[in-house]
Amino acid sequence: MAQYLTHFPRFLAAFGGKAFDEQTVWCLGEFSAVAVWLPPGAEPDGDAIGAVLTETVSPDKHGDTFAVLEQMDAAHPTYPHWYLPWFGVDPLLQGRGLGGELMGHCLEIVDTDHVPTYLESPNPRNIPFYQRHGFEVTGVAQAGECPPITFMLRGAP
Repeated sequence: MAQYLTHFPRFLAAFGGKAFDEQTVWCLGEFSAVAVWLPPGAEPDGDAIGAVLTETVSPDKHGDTFAVLEQMDAAHPTYPHWYLPWFGVDPLLQGRGLGGELMGHCLEIVDTDHVPTYLESPNPRNIPFYQRHGFEVTGVAQAGECPPITFMLRGAP
């Protein structure tokens, strides 16, 4: 857990840090639920993601880890879209509707651009949540012992 807490901020900054610059990070309360969105044209920092994973993932897992990243990159839309690299609710507050409230708020904002929205989910339990908000499964990345990453797209409103 200590390694996760030490390295996760760098990983999050690489994946969604540009959202802070774009001011497209939204939350409820005292960060009870947080959504990090990248607007059309903004992309994760692939070099920084690779560096963080190279430094923090055991070398014997690099092959599978980077194979999944390549699959994610290949599946990522190349047309204008909003991208949701991170969405979370405080585990102690889950089940109270905060995720649905935040997602609804975010979709109202991003839908004003009339472009699709895209995400990848490493947690199969979250798929029904995203489906309730209009996302559809478009594929899955999988390599070796890495958990599957589900790709989801929501069409333009």
